Formats: sequence, C-alpha cells, structure tokens
Amino acid sequence: MSDTAMPIAVPPTPTPGEAFKYWLKLGFISFGGPAGQIAMMHQELVERRRWISEHRYLHALNYCMLLPGPEAIQLAIYISWLMHGVKGAIMAGVLFFLPAFVLLSVLAGIYLSYGDVPAMQGVFYAMKPAVVAVVLFAAWRIGSRSIKNGILFGIAALAFIGIFFFDIDFPWIVLAAAILGALGGKLMPAKFKGGGGHGASNATYGPAIIDDDTPPPAHAKFSSGKLAATTLVFLVIGVASLLVLRGSTDLFKMGEFFIGAAFLTIGGAYAVLPYVYQGAVEHFGWLTGPQMMDGLALGETTPGPLIMIVTWVGYMGGVTKSVLGDPITAGLAGAAVATFFTFLPSFWFIIAGGPLVEATRGELKFTAPLTAITAAVVGVILNLAVFFAWHTFWPKGSKAMPFGGPFESLQMVIAIAAFIALWKYKVDIMKMIGACAALGLVLSFIR
Repeated sequence: MSDTAMPIAVPPTPTPGEAFKYWLKLGFISFGGPAGQIAMMHQELVERRRWISEHRYLHALNYCMLLPGPEAIQLAIYISWLMHGVKGAIMAGVLFFLPAFVLLSVLAGIYLSYGDVPAMQGVFYAMKPAVVAVVLFAAWRIGSRSIKNGILFGIAALAFIGIFFFDIDFPWIVLAAAILGALGGKLMPAKFKGGGGHGASNATYGPAIIDDDTPPPAHAKFSSGKLAATTLVFLVIGVASLLVLRGSTDLFKMGEFFIGAAFLTIGGAYAVLPYVYQGAVEHFGWLTGPQMMDGLALGETTPGPLIMIVTWVGYMGGVTKSVLGDPITAGLAGAAVATFFTFLPSFWFIIAGGPLVEATRGELKFTAPLTAITAAVVGVILNLAVFFAWHTFWPKGSKAMPFGGPFESLQMVIAIAAFIALWKYKVDIMKMIGACAALGLVLSFIR
C-alpha cells in the first residue's frame, strides 16, 4: 500500500434509530447460542460497522462473562449503553429477547392445543433424544474448557453426586463450590487459576467510534452516588413489580422464583436449568418433565438466548395454574412475569456496574470461587443430561421403579447419533434438532 494512502476515517456515530434497526435485526437472527451470538456481534460491530474496537469489545465481554445471566444479551446491553446511555441499554436488551419471547409464547400455545396430534407427537419423539445429546454435549464442552486438574474434577463429581443422589438444591451447590474455591484459591492458587473468559487481542479493523483510547461518555463515568442511586431504582422496580403481583399467588411465586434464578445463572443457561427444573416441575408443578424437554428443544431452534426457556416455563405455568380466566391470557401473563424477572438483574448489572468497569479498564479474570463454581456446573449439567436420558429412554419409569416399562432403543440410537454429529462433525445444534424433528415426522407416518 502506498505511504500516501488516505487513513481510514472513523465511522459516523449511529443515531438511536439506526441502532434500533440493528438490535431488532439481531433479535431475529441471533441463533447459535451465546458463542454464535457473541461472534455475530463481533463480526458486525467490531469488524464491519466499527462501532467499538476489539479491545473495548473484549473488555466488555470479560465483564459479562463474570456475571450471572446470559453473557450475550448483557454484552449487547453494555455496548448499546456505552453508545446511547440507559435508553440504549433498554433498547438493545429488550429487542434481543423480544422476538424469542413472542415466538416461544406462540409455540407454547400451539403445543398445548395440538401437542396430542400424532404428527406433533412424532416430532417431539425424535427431538427428546436430541435434547439429551445437546445437554450431554454442553457438559463435555464446558468441562473440557474448565476442568484442568484433579481438584476441579473432584468438585464436578461432588456436585453431580450431591444433586443426583441427595437432591441437594442448586443454590447450595453453588455456595459450597464458591467456599471451596475461595479456600482453594488461598491454599492451592495454581489449581484455581481462572479458565475460560476472553483475553486481549491484537486484531484491528480500523478506527472505531468507541476506540481503545476513547474516554467514557459522561453517563459512563463512575461515582459511588450514581451506583447507589441506580441500585435503589432497580430495587424499587423489582419490589414494586412483585407487589403488583400480590393479587395472584402463583404469579407472585413465579416472579420471586425467577428473579432468584437470575442470580444463579453462573456458567450459562445450562447451569441454571436444573434449578429451574427443580422449582418449576418438582416444587411448583408449573409443567411436567417431558414438557420441559420439549420447550428446551424448541428453545434450541429459536433465536435469542437459551435462557428464554423461562418464557416457555412461565407460559405453561400460567395455563396450568389458571392465573387468569382465559388460557391464552394466563399463559402470556406467566410468560411475561418469568421473562421480566429473569432479565431485570442483567440490566442492573450493566447500568449500575458498567461505570465501574469503565473506570478500572483492564483485563478481567475469573476468581477462584468462580472457577470452582464453573467446575461444579459441569457436574450439575451432567445430572441434567442423565435425568433427561432417564425420562426419554424409560418414559414409564418412576423413582420406585426407575427402569420400569419399555426401553426406547430407537431413541437411544437417535441420541447417540445426535451426540456424534455435535461432537465429531461439529453439526450446528439447530440443524441437528431440525433433522431429528423431520425424522420424527416421518416416523409418525410409518409407525
């Protein structure tokens, strides 16, 4: 290139309207789970549009990786907040999950109305073993990244034993892992070095609107007073929203449960699924185990974060408990409550914590407690895979007779084939589930 070549200009700052169009588009195309969503935003916002530089993008992502909750949507909230303040944060966050909310609510209504149709049953017959493969693959994928030594493997094993054999609730497992991590970080620091996360990168794509040396805007400057005020506002919103639901015991319990679950999603959506299952299926009876699996299968094939399974759970719970007279209205009320309280903490983490992150810019790493929690999460996810496999391969089984009834050998074959497709051939999850759904449809006409 010639020395006299014109330097690349900084792109113009997008208007809120232009940003709205992008975040809305992202909400409709955000398939592929958090890894795919993060890569999609990087390609568009860092490489093509140059709204934010590589280092600033990774800095924000490292913070989001440390937080409970879905890191992809939190990253979108962070970037939009940095550019357009609180209004930008709300815009990006809501648009990220809104298409999935609408789609899953519609699918839940169709499922309840037509789920007993033979063709529909055939589709879900083949999708259930696909879900077993997906969850097992998630355990393997997270474990291969995070369990680097025998100590962490032991924590994962203890977590599996605790939840599988002793029915210990997920929050207690998280707490125990955090304590072990804190102690291990002091006694054996080398064993608890943070795994995962994202380091710095030397990639450059030209000057960005939010570049490496761009100072934080006024709204992103830290002050303890602003932190306290923002926290108070979110506290008032959360408490007031719960008080509004006091007229409906079931909706109130939903709000209370899902805002608690939102603070336990360390390690991604798969980590909190056992906790959601324990509460939604076993404790509150909002839906059945097979219905939870069907919702997870649909969640894997729709845009948005996988934690949107809470929309499905809320819809089912609203209908099951008849929180309102009309089933559709009841379902939408449950879906709205579950979704609102699940994502409210994510907005607080970014709007309240973002200024502190900007003020202390530098690479963030997992602490020892978080490393231990991530290891425990592997055991918890493995428990979920075993539980789903039991319900799939022995659908008539019970606690008294876990292997009672017929064994579904065809579903076992589908699960093995699906896992191999994911593990060895790196087949996209959505395509794999779609293929299983098509197979199930064909089987419904053959059998």
